[in-house]
Amino acid sequence: MKKYLSIILGTLLMGSCMDMELLPNDKTVDEDFWQSKSDVALMVNGAYKQFASSNVQQRLIVWGGFRSDELLLNTGVPASDGTYIALSQIQEVNIETTNTFSDWSSLYTVINYCNIVMAKAGAVMDIDPAYTEGDYLTDRSQMLALRALCYFYLVRAFRDVPYTTTAYMTSSQDMVISQLPPTEVLERCINDLKEAEQNALSSQMTGWKRVGWITKDAIQSILADIYLWRGSVLHSDADYQACVDYCDKVIASMKSRQLVDEGTVQKLDYPLTLGGRAFNDLYVTQNSEESIFEVQYSTSSVSSNEALAKMYYEYKKDGKSPYLQASLNFGSLKPSSTGNATDAIYLNQYDARYWNNCVGVGSGTATSFDIYKYTNNGYNYNGGTPPTKGAMSRPARTFSNYDENFIIYRLADILLMKAEALVAQVNNQTVATGTEGTALAPSTTEEDDQATLNAEKLKEALELVNQVYKRSLDETQWSASLYKSNYAQDGATMEGLVLQERLRELCFEGKRWFDLLRYNYRHQDVPCNYATMLADQGSYMKNYQEFLDIVGRKYDNGSARTNKMKEEPRLYLPVPHSDIITCKPWLRQNPMYTDED
Repeated sequence: MKKYLSIILGTLLMGSCMDMELLPNDKTVDEDFWQSKSDVALMVNGAYKQFASSNVQQRLIVWGGFRSDELLLNTGVPASDGTYIALSQIQEVNIETTNTFSDWSSLYTVINYCNIVMAKAGAVMDIDPAYTEGDYLTDRSQMLALRALCYFYLVRAFRDVPYTTTAYMTSSQDMVISQLPPTEVLERCINDLKEAEQNALSSQMTGWKRVGWITKDAIQSILADIYLWRGSVLHSDADYQACVDYCDKVIASMKSRQLVDEGTVQKLDYPLTLGGRAFNDLYVTQNSEESIFEVQYSTSSVSSNEALAKMYYEYKKDGKSPYLQASLNFGSLKPSSTGNATDAIYLNQYDARYWNNCVGVGSGTATSFDIYKYTNNGYNYNGGTPPTKGAMSRPARTFSNYDENFIIYRLADILLMKAEALVAQVNNQTVATGTEGTALAPSTTEEDDQATLNAEKLKEALELVNQVYKRSLDETQWSASLYKSNYAQDGATMEGLVLQERLRELCFEGKRWFDLLRYNYRHQDVPCNYATMLADQGSYMKNYQEFLDIVGRKYDNGSARTNKMKEEPRLYLPVPHSDIITCKPWLRQNPMYTDED
């Protein structure tokens, strides 16, 4: 007798505490499923497909980008639109517990797919000889890593989250899942990723699978990211060093298979494509040699990237304007002779990113800009004479079926992660010795050695930042425009430089809010209580004022909004109202929000 798995999205499972879509409703288990290698492959692909769903991808953009200073709600969208209302609550820092973007069920659906594969795939080896132990271990590696990545997103968006490794396959299962504080969740993620690393898919494979599946490079990238996050929260030099070590592994791997791309990559120390051609390689042809993990899409109506199109482009299928636009900050151009690299977005008119990230930059009175990255099939600038505002083209693609991949990790991100970790190590050490962020320490032999090491780390961080910046500049500007050595004389200056270079390079890729949260946590006098859930704390960490100022700068009245974000709990979204009501006492609300039965 067949047992059919139910499809439940937006409704509660019987006796459960989590909204979760389990499996497509035409799939069966027991005697009719999990019989062959192809059945396992179908479910592994299903996990990736769920991660590529519109619900997940919209949340990666909103959770990782919209709450920062880089994106604004597009006022051209009708105010009655449900998504507009939800985004408006976030922008006004008046988030209700029923807000659609505080719904975490789509991520838990991915997690459940991963758990099902790991629970069921092992038995297939005894049924189908074609499914070998090696196949199982690489499948398990991918599912462990994808699950860890989902939990990492959840921790950064909600802080205290439910954690489970149980495979939920029928509506009769009791799905009571308790929340854990973030230190516990992240430690479990790290353990899973280290296991996944041992049996990971080779990063040396060719074709789209090298980027579309989670390989060893991708696993090590996630580990580097988690360690950088945890190091920032806990002020942990050991975590920063682990981040550096994993970044080095990824960098070495990518350099080992570096391909010659018309000779351009050999002009840099790392396999990065030069100038405006990077836009084409990363966002038009996609699955670039410098990319590590991309969420894959096609022109098929069932696998197009609807979320990215709706968020960043006038979505032709619905005839609607995009929900989000780039903030006015992206139109500012402050040459290094008059501006500070640590507070200006763009410093040089020969920086290809200035022209290619947004539409309509240059002179003018615009209050926001349409997003060019991810939305066009060409670039505005690729070296030589910079264009003028009037010469810039608008997005040209037609998006009835939109096949643009969404990048999770790429090499430039890894280089800047390493730079951030190196600078954080220096600032950790100099704060401990009372030297206030400089590379110099008092003049004992041991302290002199530490000062030398600090100076070397700052110099290396500057070289990494310059590699990313260099590839974006017209080659005629390399000698005159790269960041000079004086930036590496001071840890605080270098921290700001790395933060802004990440904004220039990684804007609209779901990174900026998380970058700013790390910055906020690093500037706490005492590490926050990350091992205890917010609901159990009597008082809360006060957020760093400069962090609040950065977040508020995209608004005319930024302080009115950021005044609501003075304490740590406001950095995080509320637990979904329906889950709180159904799951008391296993789930507890972020104390800055209230629920009514």
